[in-house]
Amino acid sequence: MDSSSGVLGNDLAYLMEVYARACRAAPPRPAGLAAWLVKLVCDGPGWPEVVLREWVPALGPKGLAEVARLVDERAVAGTEPDDWHRQWAVRYLREQIAEVSGDTDRYVQVLAERLVSAAQYGRIVTVLAQAQRPAEAIGWARRGLADYPSGHQAVALRDLLVRLLIETGEPEAAMAERRTAFGVQPTIDNFRSLLATVAETDRDAAHTEAALTVVRERATGQAGYLPHLIDVLILAGRDDEAWRTGLARWDEVPARQRVELVELRRRTHPAEVRGPYQALIDAQLLDSYDKRRYDKTITLLSRLREAYAATGESTRFDEYLEALRAQHRRRPTFLAKLDAARFQSGR
Repeated sequence: MDSSSGVLGNDLAYLMEVYARACRAAPPRPAGLAAWLVKLVCDGPGWPEVVLREWVPALGPKGLAEVARLVDERAVAGTEPDDWHRQWAVRYLREQIAEVSGDTDRYVQVLAERLVSAAQYGRIVTVLAQAQRPAEAIGWARRGLADYPSGHQAVALRDLLVRLLIETGEPEAAMAERRTAFGVQPTIDNFRSLLATVAETDRDAAHTEAALTVVRERATGQAGYLPHLIDVLILAGRDDEAWRTGLARWDEVPARQRVELVELRRRTHPAEVRGPYQALIDAQLLDSYDKRRYDKTITLLSRLREAYAATGESTRFDEYLEALRAQHRRRPTFLAKLDAARFQSGR
């Protein structure tokens, strides 16, 4: 059946849980249950998911042994090279059989047979950490990051490694991992992780400053790193430096960050943002590809009015607004939105 909405799949997953509980309450013949589960995984459409540990009480030792026998039988029989589902099914069940065996070494050995991603290393690390074997877990995490150093799965694996290093009393090693990762990819996400680890390990600000130096140097020669520099400066609470950096290279700053920078500056230095706000408004009005350009312009005008009001110059905002209205008198939709916003102090 088609379940593109996911509704049927969710319902079927719930029914599988119900059936597993029913089998625990009134266990069926172990061999028959084992055969049904293996057939469902290997010959079925790939869903519902079979979580073997939920069926262990109903299967018992005999049923588990039968599951293992049937899976080995299918593995020996082999599959066509392009029959990825059968290959996946055998591997999926073998890993689960090892998991429920309670033998950590066996489970790690099976997981290690196919180290195709950082996520697979992460599973091994988690198993060893839960078994109170942190030194081995750390070793596997380092191996995984050496083989797969980038991507979202590597981020999760690095988080596991840092957590283990902190828990085992190696805060400097944890910080070294964060600094290395940031040095390779000086992005806002890596900087956020670095700051969190600095705070958790009570390290001094030198680590933060070293990271900022890295991205400052990158941004000097490569415009692509300028947005990262502005992001990390704001996150580090260096709003003044972020403003100066962005203003010095305004044409290279993405539109999103221009708005963010001006918003931050308006709260503390309203007199400095009037020109930048007006430039943003002009650019927004001329952006014919943005269907919401007029709504966004109204928002910017609202912020600009607040900046003028903060310096006691609301009358100057009214003068600017009248000039803007005259400049865009052939944009009736925009003028109607201006009238609806009721900006002018005399309205």
